[in-house]
Amino acid sequence: MKIAVHLHPQHASYNQIREAAIAAEEMGADAIYNWDHFYPLYGEADGEHFEAWTMLASWAEVTNRVDIGCLVTCNSYRNPQLLADMARTVDHISDGRLVLGIGAGWFERDYDEYGYEFGTAGGRLNALADALPQIESRMAALNPAPTRKIPILIGGGGERKTLQYTARHADMWHFWWNDQWAHKNSVLENWCSEVGRSSADIKRSVGVDVDKVEDFDALFEGLASAGLYEITIGTGGPDYKMDHVQRFIDWRDSL
Repeated sequence: MKIAVHLHPQHASYNQIREAAIAAEEMGADAIYNWDHFYPLYGEADGEHFEAWTMLASWAEVTNRVDIGCLVTCNSYRNPQLLADMARTVDHISDGRLVLGIGAGWFERDYDEYGYEFGTAGGRLNALADALPQIESRMAALNPAPTRKIPILIGGGGERKTLQYTARHADMWHFWWNDQWAHKNSVLENWCSEVGRSSADIKRSVGVDVDKVEDFDALFEGLASAGLYEITIGTGGPDYKMDHVQRFIDWRDSL
């Protein structure tokens, strides 16, 4: 069982974000993620915020052990072949610790402010379907090659497209731990059967909203029985409180 920290790259200086990443590794986290947006998702709408992939290159240098990645990269913001090259480069900087998280995108302000066409949810998902094979083919053509087969993580629970793409392309699937998780997992299993892939090839990752947890003992019992690979705990700036992260790390170490 892996414990990941989702550092929200907002409402903080970059020094604070860097120190939070270093602290997460030192306390025993297995992975550190940011998100791929241009403006805060909560709190002051025009508050401090930093770009995700530049940040990953920094994290690759200041950490030594943890996996790093975006939860998740927005496919709309970068040419998919460029994204493959960026991922390969961060993979080398980190000595093989990058996870390539990717999704179709949803935050309309990012699109409007930075000049991307927002379009429709269906159109953005179709674009993701076109991009994933391009990412895979460019990754195979790069010189030097990645240090390993870079894991692709797809986030989301759309039953007709997102989970189909996950079955076809992903090494990891990320969704929230809630009353929909078991159903979405069964849909993913059905898609794996449809496309001729073993569901066991796809590692399950869940995000836990600790602010909504009423009974941690019951939560831990459920998580332990679900066959999960990774559990992600989010925290935001400027303080990046790690008390819940420590609680999950202690639980992991007790298993």
